[in-house]
Amino acid sequence: MTNYGDQRDSPAIASAAASTVTAATKRFWTPGRFVAILCIVNLINYVDRGVIASNGVNGSSRSCDSKGLCSAGTGIQGEFSLSNFQDGLLSSAFMVGLLVASPIFAALSKRFTPFKLIGVGLTVWTLAAVGCGFSYNFWMIAVFRMFVGVGEASFISLAAPYIDDSAPAARKNLWLGLFYMCIPAGVALGYVFGGYVGNHLGWRWAFYIEAIAMAFFVVLSFCINPPQLKGFAAKESKKPSTSSIETVALTHAEASQIKTVTPKSKSQNLVVVFGKDMKALFSEKIFIVNVLGYITYNFVIGAYSYWGPKAGFGIYQMKNADMVFGGLTIICGIIGTLGGSYVLDRINATLPNTFKLLAASTLFGAAFCFAAFCMKNMYAFIGLFAVGEILIFAPQAPVNFVCLHCVRPNLRPLSMASSTVLIHILGDVPSSPLYGKMQDRLKNWRTSTLIITSILFLAAIIWGIGIFMNSVDRSNEKSEDDEVEEQEEKLETKAGNNSAPV
Repeated sequence: MTNYGDQRDSPAIASAAASTVTAATKRFWTPGRFVAILCIVNLINYVDRGVIASNGVNGSSRSCDSKGLCSAGTGIQGEFSLSNFQDGLLSSAFMVGLLVASPIFAALSKRFTPFKLIGVGLTVWTLAAVGCGFSYNFWMIAVFRMFVGVGEASFISLAAPYIDDSAPAARKNLWLGLFYMCIPAGVALGYVFGGYVGNHLGWRWAFYIEAIAMAFFVVLSFCINPPQLKGFAAKESKKPSTSSIETVALTHAEASQIKTVTPKSKSQNLVVVFGKDMKALFSEKIFIVNVLGYITYNFVIGAYSYWGPKAGFGIYQMKNADMVFGGLTIICGIIGTLGGSYVLDRINATLPNTFKLLAASTLFGAAFCFAAFCMKNMYAFIGLFAVGEILIFAPQAPVNFVCLHCVRPNLRPLSMASSTVLIHILGDVPSSPLYGKMQDRLKNWRTSTLIITSILFLAAIIWGIGIFMNSVDRSNEKSEDDEVEEQEEKLETKAGNNSAPV
C-alpha cells in the first residue's frame, strides 16, 4: 500500500509551501508599496527636522525691551536659556551623529542585509526621540539629538539605492522625486506640527508623538522581505536542493570551488574593503563636482530650514510664521521636487542633462529668493519667495540621481553616505550656528538672510562645470561581487541538475 505520508516527500512539500508563502508576500509588497513605506519613513525623519526648528518647540530666549520690561522665554531655547549660537548647535549635534554613522552603515551593508540595518537605525532614532522629550538641560538634549542623527544615517545611506532598483526605468527620477519630496514636505509639516503641539501640549510632546509614529515602521522594517540590491551578493547562502533521495557527486574540483567562491567584500577585512571603495569613489570626478555643488547648495538650505521662521518673523513681523513658512515650503517643495524629477525624465536623464537642470534651477531660484528678501512688502516677498523655492527644490532628486549613477551599483550606499556626510559637515552643520553668530553680530535678519542667499549663485556655477565634463552612467556596470555570485550560482545550478531521484 502506498504511504502518502512518507517522510521522504516532506522536504519537497515544505519547500513548496515556503515558496508559496514567499510568492504571496512578494505579490503584496509590490515595488510601489515598498517605496511608499520608505517615503513615509523619510517624511517622519524630516518632520523631526521641522519640529526642532519650529517656534512652538524651539521657542525664543528671554528678552527685555528698552523700558526694562522682560518677557519669559519659550520652548527649548527659553527653558534652557540658550543663545542663538547654542540653539544652532542643537542642529549641528544631530548632524554629528549623522555624519559619523553614515559611512559605518554603508560599510556594514556589505556584510549584513541592508534593510535590517535600516531597522536597527530606526530603533535608535525612536529611542533618541523619546530621550529628547525627557531632556532637562542643553547637554542632555544635544546628546539625544546626536543619536537621532545616528538612527537616520542608516536610512539616508541605504533607502535611495532600493528606490533606484525598484523604480521603472522611465520613471526613476519621478520615484526618487516622490522620496525626496518628503524632505520639504516633512520639514514644513514639522513647522506646523511643532508649532501646534508646542503651543497646546508643550514642546516635549512633539518628540513623544513622532517617536510613537516611527515605532510602527521599526517593527515593519524587521518583517519586510525587501528586494535584493543590485551590485550586492545575497547575504543568505544559496544551497542546492536536498529533496532528492540520492545525488550524483560533483567532481572534487567543482565541489571545492563551490565552497571557496566568496565575494571579496565578505572574505576581506571590512576596513580594507572600505578603504578600497573610498578610493574608487573619490576617483570619480563627476561625483566630486556634484558633491561640491551640493555642499554649497545645502549650506544655504540648512540655514533656511532652521532659521526661516524666525527670519520671517524678524523681517516682516509675520503672525504664525511657522504656519506661513510651513505652508510655503510644503506646497513649493512638492511642486519643485516633483517638477524637477518629471522634467529630467522627459529630457532624457543623462548625467550632462542632469547638471544642466541643477545649474539652471539653482541660478534662477537664487535670483528670485534674493529679490524676495529685498522686498519690504510681505506679500511681494511671499510671491517671489514661492517661485524661488519651487526652483530651489527642483534639484532634490536630480542631485541624488547623479550620486547613484556616476558609480558602480555596489558603491551606491557609500556614494550616498559620503555625499550625506560631506553636505552636512561642510554644509548645514556649520551654516546654522554661523548664521546665528552672524545674526548675533549684525542684529539684522534681512542682511543676514541676503548674505546667506547669495551663496546659492556659487552652487549654480559649480554644477555648471559638470555640464562640460566627460561623464558616463555606470549604474549598470557589474561589480566584482556580481561576477563572483554569478559563478557561484552556475556551479550550484550544476549541482542541482546533477541531483536525480532514484
